[in-house]
Amino acid sequence: MPEPLVQAVRSLAARGRFKGRLGDAEALPTLGLMPRYQALLLCGLGDAARAEDTDAWRSAGVYAARAAHEHGLVRLAAPLPRAGRAASRELAQALAEGLWLGAYRMPSYATAGGAQPPALREVALLHGRAEAPDTLAGLERAILAAEALALATNVARDLTNLPGNYLVPETLAREAQALAARYGLECTVLDEHGIREQGMGGLEAVGKGSANPPRMIAVRYRGTAEENADVIGLVGKGITFDTGGISLKKPEGMEEMISDMGGAAVLLGLIHTLGRLKPPIHAVIVIPAAENMPSGSAFKPGDVISAMNGQTIEVLNTDAEGRIVLADGVLYAKALGATRLIDVATLTGAVLVCFGDVATGAVANDEPMLQELLSAAKRAGEKVWPLPNYPEYHDMLKSQVADIRNATSRSWAGSITAGLFIGFFAGETPWVHLDTGGTAWLWSERGTEPLGGTGAMVRTLSCYLCHSVLNG
Repeated sequence: MPEPLVQAVRSLAARGRFKGRLGDAEALPTLGLMPRYQALLLCGLGDAARAEDTDAWRSAGVYAARAAHEHGLVRLAAPLPRAGRAASRELAQALAEGLWLGAYRMPSYATAGGAQPPALREVALLHGRAEAPDTLAGLERAILAAEALALATNVARDLTNLPGNYLVPETLAREAQALAARYGLECTVLDEHGIREQGMGGLEAVGKGSANPPRMIAVRYRGTAEENADVIGLVGKGITFDTGGISLKKPEGMEEMISDMGGAAVLLGLIHTLGRLKPPIHAVIVIPAAENMPSGSAFKPGDVISAMNGQTIEVLNTDAEGRIVLADGVLYAKALGATRLIDVATLTGAVLVCFGDVATGAVANDEPMLQELLSAAKRAGEKVWPLPNYPEYHDMLKSQVADIRNATSRSWAGSITAGLFIGFFAGETPWVHLDTGGTAWLWSERGTEPLGGTGAMVRTLSCYLCHSVLNG
C-alpha cells in the first residue's frame, strides 16, 4: 500500500475514527495512488480472537458492502481471509456470503424522490500467488457456495417484502413453477378444486374467505442418492396476507402481514441452493398458500373442519390459521413420500415474547434431527433455540368435539402449542418445526440484518441439506 495511504489509515486510528471494531467501516479516496481502485475500504473484525471466526468475517462482509453502497461503489475487491499461512475456505465463504448479503436492498415502488446510490454489482476475492492448486479449487467452490446461499436468502427477502396486492396464492404458485423450470425440477400446483378433491379441508377453509383462492404447491428435488433413500419434506407457510379472518387483528402493524408467507419465501429461496449446489439428497418442498380474509364465506370460530387425513380440527381462533394450512402441508408431504419433516413458518407472535426478534424457536419430536438442525444453524450464523415438547402441552390442545383444537383456552405456551399442533399431524414421522414469527421480518435494520424481510432460516436449511457439498 502506498505510504500516504498508510499514514492516512494511521491518522484515522489516532483520531478514533477507525478502531477496528466489528461494524466499523471507513472509506478513503485513493487519489490516484492506487490507479485500479477508487477508494480504500477499511472494515473492522473486532478483537484478535475473531481473526478465524466465520461469524465475524460474514458480518464484516455485510458492513463492507453497506459502506461500499453508501460511497457509491459498485465493484469491490477484497483479500481472501487467511488461517495460518493458507487462505481459509471457511472464512472465504463467510466473507463472500456477507458481501452479497450486505449488498441487498429492499425494492422501492416510488416514482419520484432523491437518487439512491447504485447497488453493489461485482465482488472479487483476491488470493496470493503461492496458493496451491487444490487450495484454489476449494476456495472457488466455497465462493460459489457462498453466492448460492446469499442469492437464496436475498430471493426470500424479495418475496417477503412484496406487497400483498402484488403477491397472492396464484402468484406464489407461478413463482414456484418458474423456479422449478429454471432448475429442471418437478412442480405440481393444486387449485381450489384439486384441494377440495384431495380432502385438504384445512387449506380450503382458511382460503375460502378471500377472492384469491388457495393453492397447494409441491416441488420435488431428486439428487443422486439411492432411490430408496430418505426424502426430506420441507413445508412452508404461504399465507400471502393475514388479516386474522373473522378473529380480526388490530390494525396497528397489520401491514407487516405481507410477511406471513415468510416460510414459503424461505423454501422458494432454498430452491436456488438445491439447484446450484446439487446435494445428493431427495427432497419435496410443499407450500400451502392462502389469504386469510374476513367475508361472508370465511371460516369462523366454532367451526369443525377436516384435514387431509380425515382428522378433525375445532377452530377456536381464525387468526391461528397458519397451523391449519400446515397440517394439510405436512400430510401432503408425507403422501408424496417424505420420511422426515421440517416446517418453517411465521407462526406466532408468542415467539416474540420468548425471544424477541433475535432467535427462531424450534419444537421437535426427534432429538437427533433437532440437534443436526441446531448444528447447521450454528454453522450458518443464525440463532435457533429449542422449546420443550412435554405431554402437558399436548393436553392443552385436546378438544371435546374434535380430534384437536387450533388454539388453547388460555394464552399460555403459545409458541409451543402452535408447533405441537403441527406435530400432531406429523405423527411418528421425525419432525422439526421452526417458528420465525420474530425473525422473518424486522421493523428496522439491526446489526447485519436488513429492514423488512430477512430470509431467516434459508442459510440454516441450506447448511442442513447441503452439508456434504459445503464440507466436501
